[in-house]
Order: sequence, then structure tokens, then C-alpha cells
Amino acid sequence: MDIEKTIKNLEARRFSVRHFATGDDACRYLLGEIKNTSVGIGGSKTVDQLGLFDKLCENGNEVFWHWREPGFDTLYKENAAKVFISGANAISEDGEIINIDGRGNRLAGQVFGEKTVYIIAGTNKICPDFESAVSRARNVAAVLNCKRFPAKTPCKLDDKCHDCRSPERICNAMLVLWGPMMDMEKVEVVLIDEELGM
Repeated sequence: MDIEKTIKNLEARRFSVRHFATGDDACRYLLGEIKNTSVGIGGSKTVDQLGLFDKLCENGNEVFWHWREPGFDTLYKENAAKVFISGANAISEDGEIINIDGRGNRLAGQVFGEKTVYIIAGTNKICPDFESAVSRARNVAAVLNCKRFPAKTPCKLDDKCHDCRSPERICNAMLVLWGPMMDMEKVEVVLIDEELGM
């Protein structure tokens, strides 16, 4: 992977980018940026691994995360927050950010509202081009994510997306960010030189 090329292309697409050696460094930065505000978190193993929810709560923020408090009320509050935090299933070296979702709340939080969005990703999510990034999102991230649930889908058997029609399918939509959406205050990609997430 070419991290410098990825950063250059993300910035050319008008994303802000911060690059850190460790998750601890990234968390210190984020806690300096996110204080005394409302924060929504989309489903993210990366955020979970960083322990960011508790750290944000301790930093004077009102934090909404359906992984901690399940229910549609929490999902709506996540997307209405002034800051939204998400992971990424894949990022191409050309600067395209790809996420797959089942319910759509995580995708909606990245694309609508007058808010600041942070997309936090380990550099293990970087792929050479758009096609390999889509493949990673579908055949690595989505499959691993599906294995966390009791869903009966064919990808669990052979670790490969079948574009199935299962009613328990959890990859119902794919979002590609080619640039920050209109009216966003800021969309910042936080890259970490660690293997994080799925």
C-alpha cells in the first residue's frame, strides 16, 4: 500500500486527513478536537478497539452509540449529533472511501447533515484501486461482520460474497464517498498505522 499517495488523493478530493502511528496517538488527537458536544458513532470495530466511546464520554461529550444502547431512538440520535464517527470498510489509494451497511444508519450519518464527520481507519484498509477496495469491502469486511451475527448467509461457508438474496443479509447498501457531502462542516479521515477493524 502507498499511504502517502492515499493521503495526497484524499486531500485532492477535499477530505481533511490526519495520520498517526498508533491508536493512542489518534485518540489523543480526537479528544482534543471533540469536547462538550453531541457525538454519534456508527457501528465500528475500529472505534470499539480504540475504546473511544468511554474516552469521549469522559471528555464531556453526550455520546450516542447503538452498540451501547440498542434501539431506534439511539440510531436517530446518532445521526442528529453534531459530530459523527465511523470506520471504513476500505479506502482506495485514489482516495475513495467505501462502506457497506445493512440498516443504513452508518451510511446516513456519513452523508447527511451540517456536522463534522470523522472516518477512522487502520492503514490495513487501504487498497491499490477502486476495484480492490470494493472487493475488500465485500469479501473481507462484510464477511467478517456477518460472522458476528447469527445470520444464515452463504458467505459464512466460504468467506466470499455471493450477492445473496437472504432475508438475513447484512450488506444491503454500499456507499462510496468521492468527496465530502454538501453542507458538512468537515469530513476528516484519521489513518492509523495499526491493523484495526475488519
